[in-house]
Amino acid sequence: MADHIPNPESEGPAGGWGSVKSIVHMFGGTLPSPAILKTLASQNKPGGFQCVSCAWPKPVNYHPFEFCENGAKATLSDLTSARCKPSFWDNHTVSELRDWKDYDLEQTGRLTHPMRYDAERDRYVEVPWDEAFGQIGETLKELPRDDVVFYSSGHAGLEASYLYALLARVYGTNNLPQSSNMCHETTSVGLNKVIGSPVGTIIWEDLEKADAFFFFGQNPGSNSPRFLHPLQQAKKRGARIVTFNPVVEQGLVSFVNPQSPIDMLTGHETQISDEYLQVKAGGDIAAMMGLCKVVVEADDDAIAKGNSRVIDTDFIAEHTTGFETFIASVRQTSWDDIERESGLTELALRRAGEIYIGAERVIGVHGMGLTQHSQGALNVAMLVNLLLLRGNIGRAGAGCCPVRGHSNVQGQRTVGIAEKTKLIPMDKLKQLFDFDPPTKDGTTIVDAVKGLIAGKIKAFISLGGNLVRAVPEQKEMERAWATQELTVMVSTKLNRSHLFPGKQAYILPCLSRAERDDQATGNQAVSVEDSFSHISGSVGKHGPASKYLRSELAIVTGIAKAALDPHPRLKWDEWTGDYSLVRQLIELTYPKDFKDYNSRMFQPGGFYRGNDAHDRVWNTEEKKAVFTAPKQLNALAFNDADGRYRLMTLRSNDQFNTTIYGYSDRFRGIEGTRDVVLMSEHDIAKAGLRPGQMVTLVSDFGDGVRRELGGLVVTAHNLPIGTIGAYYPEANVLNAIDHHDELSKTPASKAIPVRIEVS
Repeated sequence: MADHIPNPESEGPAGGWGSVKSIVHMFGGTLPSPAILKTLASQNKPGGFQCVSCAWPKPVNYHPFEFCENGAKATLSDLTSARCKPSFWDNHTVSELRDWKDYDLEQTGRLTHPMRYDAERDRYVEVPWDEAFGQIGETLKELPRDDVVFYSSGHAGLEASYLYALLARVYGTNNLPQSSNMCHETTSVGLNKVIGSPVGTIIWEDLEKADAFFFFGQNPGSNSPRFLHPLQQAKKRGARIVTFNPVVEQGLVSFVNPQSPIDMLTGHETQISDEYLQVKAGGDIAAMMGLCKVVVEADDDAIAKGNSRVIDTDFIAEHTTGFETFIASVRQTSWDDIERESGLTELALRRAGEIYIGAERVIGVHGMGLTQHSQGALNVAMLVNLLLLRGNIGRAGAGCCPVRGHSNVQGQRTVGIAEKTKLIPMDKLKQLFDFDPPTKDGTTIVDAVKGLIAGKIKAFISLGGNLVRAVPEQKEMERAWATQELTVMVSTKLNRSHLFPGKQAYILPCLSRAERDDQATGNQAVSVEDSFSHISGSVGKHGPASKYLRSELAIVTGIAKAALDPHPRLKWDEWTGDYSLVRQLIELTYPKDFKDYNSRMFQPGGFYRGNDAHDRVWNTEEKKAVFTAPKQLNALAFNDADGRYRLMTLRSNDQFNTTIYGYSDRFRGIEGTRDVVLMSEHDIAKAGLRPGQMVTLVSDFGDGVRRELGGLVVTAHNLPIGTIGAYYPEANVLNAIDHHDELSKTPASKAIPVRIEVS
């Protein structure tokens, strides 16, 4: 391995036997049953079911086992034999469970019956479905429409999501925030502003043609491991990979392909990154400015020598605006400022810049390491600037590639779960369903949390998710959540959000995507959208965990029938009996994106709904792609100060979002605990600390509120000076709700200002 690739904390590569052992460990060392193996074998394949663990695309030419370690864990978690039955509450109170860890709640198993909170006994008790729907509906009818929020995680398929959005709007509100508010909403807002598309521009074939990949704040090894297959193939054909990340992520260092018998038998590793630059948390704007400066200087040199231009001037003249202003800002920015703000050397950035210049086709990949900052949208715009300089958007083998972390988080926005009215074809809804949709924009997650804390929000319907645990201001959120008139959680397992029930509180257990969904016309298919804007069908074939479970769609229609007046255009029962009828409605509402929906949904690789920016059609206000001159060189809302650190919240190898599968983060060498704070050896010594010492992190946001997380063990880790790390969701307690991206209001969880106190 080249000496400029930093050493990871773990000696083992991504993939390989480590992944196999980790999957087997979920079974306590035993092999899964034949039925579960059959389910896994159909995962992410035509005619099978689509994984819930991420939104990575499904290739046309799929592997024998088209799932990764994370996907297998998610499926095995859904198909566990453990059951959380009503009898569980005979021995436990809700208050008692607040002392349990997230992992312990996960281990209680699948929920089996609809439950209602009994305040006198401080327990959940079984309730019949019709009674639950009736009581929920009566309460909703009494509440002011603006005081009710319909939240959705990225789990539900397009069919249930479409009807959920319809339910909310017929009810009278656009309060439809979604989990993307907490992760990639910055992508949607940022990209839309500069290229006129809220989603990435590449398709699968582009991966096979790219000469280089530039990664910013995205970790495929833990978050989208199937991405490592095309990266390995790219390396074999000579493509270059450059990574910018404060943390050395093993998946971007080396990879052993579990699908390759030779690799598995020989332990052959593919080195992934040619250059790995450990940028400071929040320093990506400066790093990308450095790359752009290398391009501009090389272009100046080419002009002086009479050589071909490095900058794609024809593309820029035809397709962009703002170029001269941006170039002026590049020229005016000094290398000293770039080095200070990025934490990287000019030499390292020049090496990376030369790779960019030497590649004809480049894909820019980003994740939440770019989006979850107070200037996250500027991060995204800077990446677009870099790509635009050499025409790397809208042609084969090039483009921007945001990688979504939830299976249908992008698709739910596509079919109407959105709080912004301008994103919704309200005229089509009015025509199809003969009602007047509300015209007022709804609430974002940030504003919903503020509304809860202020006592303005009176009810929350949650289609999946664990919102109380996932957002900032956790302590205040827990208090406020329980003051609501109504909380409804559609869930597969117990989570912390269930432990702060409102005055009326219901847990409605739903099927997992891998399970059969038998309705009037037989086992139903659902569909999801991946990060490349492809729609794929999904059919569960495993037996349900309980005969009392209902599908997410059936739960949505059950609430709708109880909460809304009857209407001849609202055929909730018919739609529940045949999901293809819902897909017909989606096609009528979005004809351009969903043409011949039912006939194409099981097309291998999914069908492409299209992306204008992919075809160099720019739906921006300027009708061109926009260069953005950065107003600052970091993505922070605060200045550095002595004793102040930039805290990154991190996910382990053994979790999915707020779901904790275990206590093994093997890529970071951390076993048996999540109560750690990761620091460089330099920072540990400078602070007068020692590895193994117990400390407390305290928010340094400057609003006078004390937010703290104690009981953390100082752990030496390879991080940039001034950047420290702790696990999500536990560290969310340190983030202020007002610390978010300026444009999207996505919480700024990747650079939280904190100080360290000795416990």
